[in-house]
Amino acid sequence: MRLWQFWCQTLILSSQQNPPRFVEMVMLMLAMALLLFWGMTDSWPFLVLSLSYVTGSSVSILIRQTVTPSPYPQVVQWTALLLLIMSLYSIVDLAGHL
Repeated sequence: MRLWQFWCQTLILSSQQNPPRFVEMVMLMLAMALLLFWGMTDSWPFLVLSLSYVTGSSVSILIRQTVTPSPYPQVVQWTALLLLIMSLYSIVDLAGHL
């Protein structure tokens, strides 16, 4: 029970200290979960929703980095840009197969 309380308190504290980063983390976690469902069911709506979460979180990260840079701005920006390019390419590729 103590471990559950620790995780709940950590989650609440992180959401209060940096809400944009918390939302981006939740979006990326949902994207990973949806990719697992897509891998099990091979149903394209899971893939599309997952890619939209990745695209949204990448754009949010790039905008947040423009407004308030982090201690490692180049690493964060390149990672977000890479995620954005990969998700947009996957969406275009998926649209071509439908």
